[in-house]
Amino acid sequence: MTDKRVAIVTGGSRGIGAAIVRRLADDKMHVVAIARNLEKLNQVCSEITSAGGTAEALVCDIADFKALAAAVEGVAERLGRIDVLVNNAGIAKDGLILRMDDEDFDTVIATNLKAAFVTIRAAARPMVRAKGGRIINISSVSGVAGNAGQANYSASKAGMIGLSKSVAKELAGKNITCNVVAPGFITTDMTDVLNDQIKEGVKNFIPLKRFGTPQEVASVVSFLAGNDANYVTGQVICVDGGMVM
Repeated sequence: MTDKRVAIVTGGSRGIGAAIVRRLADDKMHVVAIARNLEKLNQVCSEITSAGGTAEALVCDIADFKALAAAVEGVAERLGRIDVLVNNAGIAKDGLILRMDDEDFDTVIATNLKAAFVTIRAAARPMVRAKGGRIINISSVSGVAGNAGQANYSASKAGMIGLSKSVAKELAGKNITCNVVAPGFITTDMTDVLNDQIKEGVKNFIPLKRFGTPQEVASVVSFLAGNDANYVTGQVICVDGGMVM
């Protein structure tokens, strides 16, 4: 049991997820970071505890839905509460639709969309009992506007938006909000592999002419998880430098 607000963050071992874990810990929450890589999770959590915060690592493959549900339920049983859920984990298997096979489509939909459904269902129960909670789903501008070569990824992220809006309406009466953060091009491991020419080409399509940082995404998550966002639900906030307007 803990008196601190408890936040669960999936995909919390690197990139945007790790930035969210650190920011929510800075916000005085006890953060449970979920991912598959224990070494990277421990590194993030050690940084937080060394700075005086509280965080713990929880190894789980989000594609294993039974294990994922059990992990979320276990947090509620052990700590006595779940105040914030951040669905950040996801994968991409890009390809043109004429060449995309069923497995790549199904895997991305399952990992990105169904996993979010599973965690929301599991976390919503203790939130309903507590008569309050924050659900924040990390989508993408690809889910807002689509993107060539990402039919599966865009569909999963667009589905997350529809899921979030439905959950927002279902759970509003229990003082539970559900919102979406849709990042654009953010400086992470995924964008670091792009060569300089591609990066410069992408920046030409971004009104602010630069990539965002994981910390800038985490700041929006922090807002949605806090009391200043009590009256915000069912919304999609793009953190994309103005790409989607």
